[in-house]
Amino acid sequence: MREIIKDKSIIQDDWSVLRLSETETPDAIEVPAGKVLIPLKVWLLQKEALLPRLKANKDLAIWFSSDEQAKDLKEDIALFDLLAVDFPKFSDGRGYSIAYNLRARFAFTGELRAIGDVLRDQLFYMQRVGFNAFATREDRDIKEAIKGLTDFSEKYQTSWDEKNPLFRRAERTGVQA
Repeated sequence: MREIIKDKSIIQDDWSVLRLSETETPDAIEVPAGKVLIPLKVWLLQKEALLPRLKANKDLAIWFSSDEQAKDLKEDIALFDLLAVDFPKFSDGRGYSIAYNLRARFAFTGELRAIGDVLRDQLFYMQRVGFNAFATREDRDIKEAIKGLTDFSEKYQTSWDEKNPLFRRAERTGVQA
């Protein structure tokens, strides 16, 4: 079992991620037993068949690829306790927008996990847009990566986790109007 960071702690993770090979299609892939993060496309094409399993076992979750949008799942978001966003490479930032929209526009309150090419340098910013769980790259030290959540002591801009900018939160003394 692999370790992930969830709610600022390192925990054991019993979810697997279903990734399609080049020869597999979302409409024909068989979802294995157990706790499985499935691609959004698989859910959208196999929803009727997978819905009874989800309702009975709560053992399915969705992951978004970076070229998908949160609105594609808006009718079903409340069904899931876990959603994930894949970062195919460190420099692809589209997942930040997906996460922010899941939290801010679609009121998702469950676990929001970053998967893929997730590195320490990203964690502070990922939590700012709503991620609370991180499956960091397996070739990196997770105990070192968790330190990335506290790299900065102050937040200047507004985001999911801070609604007021620093200038509105800072006490001002000696300022004349």
